[in-house]
Amino acid sequence: MNSGRTIFSQLMDFIPKNDFDKCVRRYKGNYRIRKFSCYNQFLCLAFAQLTYRESLRDIETCLRAMQSKLYHSGMRGKVARNTLAIANEKRDWRIYADFANVLINRARKLYAGEDFAVEIMQTAYAFDSTTIDLCLSLFPWARFRKRKGAVKLHTLIDLRGNIPCFIYVSEGRMHDVNALDKLPLEPGAFYIMDRAYIDFSRLHKFTQSQAYFVVRAKKNLDYHRKESRVIDKTTGLRCDQTIKLKGQKSLREYPLPLRRVAYYDTESKKRYVFLSNNFVLDALIIAKLYKCRWQIELFFKWIKQHLRIKAFYGTSPNAVKTQIWIAICVYVIVAIIKKEMNIDRSLNEILQILSISLFEKVPIYQVFTEYCEEDLNQIDSNQLLLFDF
Repeated sequence: MNSGRTIFSQLMDFIPKNDFDKCVRRYKGNYRIRKFSCYNQFLCLAFAQLTYRESLRDIETCLRAMQSKLYHSGMRGKVARNTLAIANEKRDWRIYADFANVLINRARKLYAGEDFAVEIMQTAYAFDSTTIDLCLSLFPWARFRKRKGAVKLHTLIDLRGNIPCFIYVSEGRMHDVNALDKLPLEPGAFYIMDRAYIDFSRLHKFTQSQAYFVVRAKKNLDYHRKESRVIDKTTGLRCDQTIKLKGQKSLREYPLPLRRVAYYDTESKKRYVFLSNNFVLDALIIAKLYKCRWQIELFFKWIKQHLRIKAFYGTSPNAVKTQIWIAICVYVIVAIIKKEMNIDRSLNEILQILSISLFEKVPIYQVFTEYCEEDLNQIDSNQLLLFDF
């Protein structure tokens, strides 16, 4: 890429501008807007995500300090805190949600050939939610507890590449299982969930949609065994059964047989019981699939540590959702860059490098190859060390 352009400008080249404009037109985002367009809003909030800005005033101060470089980075005019606050309040958050889905589709194609812990041909997803605490006095619409506010991110990730495929933002008091009603089901795919998602009428919809689920069973499951299959207990398996539910309500909601797999994990020294509607895969693969569910926990931990989704620049539902979706866009853009440019660094390292080099004028690939960790043997002997290694 041209070394005369800033890293930020080169980074934004990975954004399909035509698709972004389609999303804006779909919701009339630039209607009667003269200067500060939706694209400028996106660039400002993407900058804030990449450089860990704390507030709107922080964003304004930093961008004005780089005023001479903003035009060539794609931003037009001065960035004012009040203008950005109004944009976050008024511009439809669905613009950025739709654009995030465009980027997600692109990223999933890039990571379609990625391997994960289980060798299966089908697509495997992990579904779970995470809670983001909010101050109830500032976010009265996000009621969670009596004196506490929160929003929930109900997220589906593709285990090949850990790319978020579906995100639904709700109030904190919405129960996790209700998010299954929003979940798009893909025939032939596996959906891995914790026991919070045990609802047999909803699980029956998976079977009707020809999708498979692997869910951890509750301890009070009422069932009778119809068949048992031979297992190898040295692998950790304890049973592989075909069962049918006994409770009148449960049987009405899920009248078909279920597969019950019990597994003992020697690492955690715990016994796990899983339910599935798939009777073809080996029982050990069913257990390994559930173990892959931990990837979504790592995803939640990662985005909370490295993206700005715990402190918000606005207090309205629109501002919160706008910030969350632009944060997801940034995550997916970094994942796309890593794959398309074949960068041998973690997403965390890429974000750290970008945070201090956005306005440098060097080729973007060069900045990732030149920033290397220093060898301790090369430290100046006159430099004092805090600890002796």
